[in-house]
Amino acid sequence: MVSADAQQNTLSNPGEAPVRRVYSIEQVATRTGLTKRTLRYYEEVGLLPPTGRTEGNYRLYSEDDIQHLERIKKLRDLLGFSLADIREILDAEDERGQIKVAYRQETDAAAKLAQLDRADELIQRQLHLIEQKIEGLEQMRVSLLAKLEHHKHNRKELLKEP
Repeated sequence: MVSADAQQNTLSNPGEAPVRRVYSIEQVATRTGLTKRTLRYYEEVGLLPPTGRTEGNYRLYSEDDIQHLERIKKLRDLLGFSLADIREILDAEDERGQIKVAYRQETDAAAKLAQLDRADELIQRQLHLIEQKIEGLEQMRVSLLAKLEHHKHNRKELLKEP
Protein backbone atom coordinates (compact mmCIF):
# COMPACT_ATOMS: atom_id res chain seq x y z
CA MET A 1 0.00 0.00 0.00
CA VAL A 2 1.11 3.55 -0.71
CA SER A 3 0.33 6.34 1.69
CA ALA A 4 -1.39 9.51 0.53
CA ASP A 5 1.82 11.41 1.29
CA ALA A 6 3.86 9.15 -0.99
CA GLN A 7 1.23 9.64 -3.67
CA GLN A 8 1.98 13.37 -3.80
CA ASN A 9 5.78 13.14 -3.84
CA THR A 10 7.32 13.71 -7.24
CA LEU A 11 10.81 14.73 -6.18
CA SER A 12 13.32 13.18 -3.84
CA ASN A 13 15.82 14.60 -1.44
CA PRO A 14 19.47 14.57 -2.53
CA GLY A 15 20.99 11.15 -1.97
CA GLU A 16 17.61 9.40 -1.91
CA ALA A 17 16.05 7.36 -4.68
CA PRO A 18 13.43 9.34 -6.58
CA VAL A 19 9.83 8.68 -5.64
CA ARG A 20 7.76 7.57 -8.61
CA ARG A 21 4.76 9.75 -9.34
CA VAL A 22 1.45 7.93 -8.97
CA TYR A 23 -1.98 9.03 -10.12
CA SER A 24 -5.49 8.47 -8.85
CA ILE A 25 -8.12 6.81 -11.00
CA GLU A 26 -9.75 10.22 -11.53
CA GLN A 27 -6.48 11.73 -12.77
CA VAL A 28 -5.87 8.81 -15.13
CA ALA A 29 -9.44 8.94 -16.45
CA THR A 30 -9.07 12.65 -17.19
CA ARG A 31 -5.64 12.25 -18.75
CA THR A 32 -6.52 9.27 -20.98
CA GLY A 33 -10.14 10.10 -21.78
CA LEU A 34 -11.19 6.68 -20.50
CA THR A 35 -13.90 6.28 -17.89
CA LYS A 36 -13.15 5.03 -14.39
CA ARG A 37 -15.38 2.06 -15.16
CA THR A 38 -13.28 1.25 -18.23
CA LEU A 39 -10.07 1.47 -16.20
CA ARG A 40 -11.48 -0.95 -13.64
CA TYR A 41 -12.72 -3.27 -16.40
CA TYR A 42 -9.32 -3.35 -18.14
CA GLU A 43 -7.73 -4.36 -14.85
CA GLU A 44 -10.45 -6.96 -14.21
CA VAL A 45 -10.02 -8.65 -17.61
CA GLY A 46 -6.22 -8.53 -17.45
CA LEU A 47 -5.50 -5.90 -20.09
CA LEU A 48 -3.93 -3.76 -17.40
CA PRO A 49 -1.81 -5.34 -14.68
CA PRO A 50 -3.18 -4.86 -11.16
CA THR A 51 -2.37 -1.38 -9.94
CA GLY A 52 -0.91 -0.28 -6.66
CA ARG A 53 -3.28 0.68 -3.88
CA THR A 54 -3.40 3.30 -1.17
CA GLU A 55 -3.88 2.41 2.47
CA GLY A 56 -7.59 3.11 1.84
CA ASN A 57 -7.54 0.58 -1.08
CA TYR A 58 -7.85 3.22 -3.81
CA ARG A 59 -6.17 2.38 -7.11
CA LEU A 60 -2.91 4.13 -7.96
CA TYR A 61 -1.46 4.27 -11.45
CA SER A 62 2.13 4.81 -12.57
CA GLU A 63 3.35 6.59 -15.67
CA ASP A 64 3.98 3.12 -17.18
CA ASP A 65 0.33 2.21 -16.52
CA ILE A 66 -0.78 5.37 -18.31
CA GLN A 67 1.44 4.60 -21.31
CA HIS A 68 0.02 1.07 -21.37
CA LEU A 69 -3.52 2.48 -21.34
CA GLU A 70 -2.68 4.89 -24.16
CA ARG A 71 -1.41 1.92 -26.21
CA ILE A 72 -4.64 0.00 -25.56
CA LYS A 73 -6.69 3.06 -26.50
CA LYS A 74 -4.76 3.53 -29.74
CA LEU A 75 -5.15 -0.12 -30.71
CA ARG A 76 -8.87 0.00 -29.89
CA ASP A 77 -9.94 3.41 -31.21
CA LEU A 78 -7.50 4.31 -33.94
CA LEU A 79 -6.81 0.86 -35.34
CA GLY A 80 -10.11 -0.81 -34.44
CA PHE A 81 -8.78 -3.93 -32.74
CA SER A 82 -11.05 -5.92 -30.44
CA LEU A 83 -10.09 -6.31 -26.79
CA ALA A 84 -9.21 -9.97 -27.49
CA ASP A 85 -6.87 -8.90 -30.30
CA ILE A 86 -5.39 -6.21 -28.07
CA ARG A 87 -4.71 -8.77 -25.36
CA GLU A 88 -2.97 -11.01 -27.91
CA ILE A 89 -0.87 -8.13 -29.24
CA LEU A 90 0.13 -6.92 -25.77
CA ASP A 91 0.87 -10.45 -24.53
CA ALA A 92 3.10 -11.02 -27.57
CA GLU A 93 4.91 -7.73 -26.95
CA ASP A 94 5.45 -8.65 -23.30
CA GLU A 95 6.79 -12.08 -24.20
CA ARG A 96 9.07 -10.59 -26.85
CA GLY A 97 10.43 -8.23 -24.21
CA GLN A 98 11.18 -11.19 -21.93
CA ILE A 99 12.83 -13.04 -24.81
CA LYS A 100 14.97 -9.99 -25.57
CA VAL A 101 16.27 -9.89 -21.99
CA ALA A 102 16.93 -13.65 -21.98
CA TYR A 103 18.62 -13.45 -25.38
CA ARG A 104 21.08 -10.84 -24.15
CA GLN A 105 22.00 -13.00 -21.17
CA GLU A 106 22.21 -16.28 -23.10
CA THR A 107 25.58 -17.56 -24.28
CA ASP A 108 24.53 -20.79 -26.01
CA ALA A 109 23.99 -20.31 -29.75
CA ALA A 110 21.31 -23.02 -29.96
CA ALA A 111 19.34 -21.40 -27.15
CA LYS A 112 19.66 -18.02 -28.84
CA LEU A 113 18.34 -19.51 -32.09
CA ALA A 114 15.37 -21.00 -30.24
CA GLN A 115 14.65 -17.59 -28.70
CA LEU A 116 14.81 -15.93 -32.11
CA ASP A 117 12.46 -18.59 -33.50
CA ARG A 118 9.94 -17.94 -30.73
CA ALA A 119 10.19 -14.17 -31.21
CA ASP A 120 9.58 -14.68 -34.93
CA GLU A 121 6.48 -16.79 -34.18
CA LEU A 122 5.10 -13.99 -32.01
CA ILE A 123 5.82 -11.39 -34.68
CA GLN A 124 4.14 -13.56 -37.32
CA ARG A 125 0.99 -13.80 -35.15
CA GLN A 126 0.95 -10.03 -34.74
CA LEU A 127 1.42 -9.53 -38.47
CA HIS A 128 -1.45 -11.91 -39.14
CA LEU A 129 -3.78 -9.82 -36.96
CA ILE A 130 -2.67 -6.65 -38.73
CA GLU A 131 -3.05 -8.21 -42.17
CA GLN A 132 -6.59 -9.34 -41.30
CA LYS A 133 -7.41 -5.78 -40.26
CA ILE A 134 -5.91 -4.37 -43.47
CA GLU A 135 -7.83 -6.90 -45.59
CA GLY A 136 -11.10 -5.95 -43.93
CA LEU A 137 -10.40 -2.24 -44.43
CA GLU A 138 -9.47 -2.83 -48.07
CA GLN A 139 -12.74 -4.70 -48.67
CA MET A 140 -14.63 -1.81 -47.12
CA ARG A 141 -12.69 0.67 -49.27
CA VAL A 142 -13.44 -1.25 -52.48
CA SER A 143 -17.13 -1.41 -51.57
CA LEU A 144 -17.31 2.34 -50.97
CA LEU A 145 -15.46 3.09 -54.20
CA ALA A 146 -17.95 0.90 -56.08
CA LYS A 147 -20.84 2.86 -54.55
CA LEU A 148 -19.25 6.14 -55.63
CA GLU A 149 -18.86 4.76 -59.15
CA HIS A 150 -22.51 3.66 -59.13
CA HIS A 151 -23.61 7.14 -58.03
CA LYS A 152 -21.47 8.69 -60.77
CA HIS A 153 -23.20 6.46 -63.33
CA ASN A 154 -26.65 7.40 -61.93
CA ARG A 155 -25.79 11.10 -62.18
CA LYS A 156 -24.81 10.70 -65.84
CA GLU A 157 -28.09 8.95 -66.56
CA LEU A 158 -30.10 11.64 -64.77
CA LEU A 159 -28.33 14.43 -66.63
CA LYS A 160 -29.05 12.78 -70.03
CA GLU A 161 -32.78 12.90 -69.53
CA PRO A 162 -34.53 16.00 -70.90
